Amino acid sequence: MIAVGSKAPDFILKDQDGKQVRLSELKGKKILLSFHPLAWTWVCAEQMKSLEANYERFEKLNTIALGLSVDAVPSKKAWARELAIEKTRLLSDFWPHGGVAKLYDIFREKDGFSERANIIVDENLKVIFAKTYPISQVPDIEEVIKLLAGKS
Repeated sequence: MIAVGSKAPDFILKDQDGKQVRLSELKGKKILLSFHPLAWTWVCAEQMKSLEANYERFEKLNTIALGLSVDAVPSKKAWARELAIEKTRLLSDFWPHGGVAKLYDIFREKDGFSERANIIVDENLKVIFAKTYPISQVPDIEEVIKLLAGKS
């Protein structure tokens, strides 16, 4: 996994609406990169719904939360619609397959998807938090929010 204190590798990915997101263009805000293995699974759905449910809290903390997985854009779009995700951007790390997960050293080569992980990047694109979770566990969003609020 990428080391805390290192510069976050830049990337460009498309969201569920096919719009490009470039990490370096988000400089000046904190960014939560919330990696999940695959769309259409219960735990991943709960993880992404927690981002959407806390959208306003993230905004107040000058943070953009992004959900990332190896699923293709059309799948992400259908899944976002199914989950009623309207504000949170779900990014497709589809091609090159898992390229961003590999940059952050959390790609599970034997499985073909990323670890379940939360990585927080500060306003200057430096990694300030990085944690993997068991595949079967929904990450604790309150842990992330407390850290963002400086209450960790």
